[in-house]
Amino acid sequence: EAKGYEIIDDIRKYAVLDASDYNVPQNRERWYCICIRRDSQINIEDFGRREVLSIRQNLISRIMDLEKNNIYMKYKDQIGEIISGEVSQVWKKEILILDDERNELHLPKSEQIPSDFFRKGDTVRGVVAKVEMVNGNPIVTISRTSPYFLQRLFEFEVPEIFDGLITIKKIVRIPGEKAKVAVESYDDRIDPVGACVGMKGARIHGIVSKLKNENIDLINFTTNPQLYIQRALNPAKISSITINEAKKKAEVFMQPDQVSLAIGKGGANIKLAIQLTGYDIEVYRDNMEQEEDVDLEEFNDEIDEWVIKEFQKVGCDTAKSVLRLGREELLRRVDLEEETIDDVLRILKEEFED
Repeated sequence: EAKGYEIIDDIRKYAVLDASDYNVPQNRERWYCICIRRDSQINIEDFGRREVLSIRQNLISRIMDLEKNNIYMKYKDQIGEIISGEVSQVWKKEILILDDERNELHLPKSEQIPSDFFRKGDTVRGVVAKVEMVNGNPIVTISRTSPYFLQRLFEFEVPEIFDGLITIKKIVRIPGEKAKVAVESYDDRIDPVGACVGMKGARIHGIVSKLKNENIDLINFTTNPQLYIQRALNPAKISSITINEAKKKAEVFMQPDQVSLAIGKGGANIKLAIQLTGYDIEVYRDNMEQEEDVDLEEFNDEIDEWVIKEFQKVGCDTAKSVLRLGREELLRRVDLEEETIDDVLRILKEEFED
């Protein structure tokens, strides 16, 4: 408090005052403090050196607190959004980035793609992953490994996703190596996978280049778990699938030469397929001795062609793939009468009897 004046720290506490009486601008929140006259005019000489330094320090502190709070509120509202900045410092555990307003952003090593390499002055794009106050200072953490980063890139590159015609159902990633993206279209005239790939792969290549050539598999989403698992394990070709809904487990059978394709390099393909579908997938070799199995179409002299096609619809292309499922599972999955299934099982079993 100065002689003849009262220093008010928060103008909002005195909102009932008539600002025109004190020559205060309408935008009061831009004022960090004001002096309201009480009885007489004040001279600068009335302030001592200590008072001036105290007021100056208090004002600077309040301004800095407001600036920090503004930064916190600004980026808290942008969590999940892409931002870009310029590399200011490169350290062992993180990179310091400055945005257009010279605010500091942090890119930890754990949020970088393994093949990322940045130098001072490089432009970096990432998604705001976390914003927190640490000892009164706002810490903004950005990420390049988050699934949201890949989702935002698709929204920028694919207008149909931005407009809501195509929806991204789920994204799973091993940053820098491989990603699987399940997409669905609300318009039957639009192929969601084709729209994301673009003409001659132009759209998908634009995204891949921003992710250090990360391999991206686009999958047409379906509510049919068998078909969904089959698409998730692409490019491997599956012979048959047995699903336990209660335990969320799936046993997948395929030819020996397809197993390595299903597992992928370092197990990446099957790991992502498990995360994408939500099923614990176990891969089995269909036949250790392929010559012992017989293609279903070879039984067309005993089994009607339309019956064979019904079995093929559920992934059963060979005799043993049908026998492996068993009678109860076939009754549940195949759209055939009980007598027809029994006849087919009898014919197939006779083929393998000594």
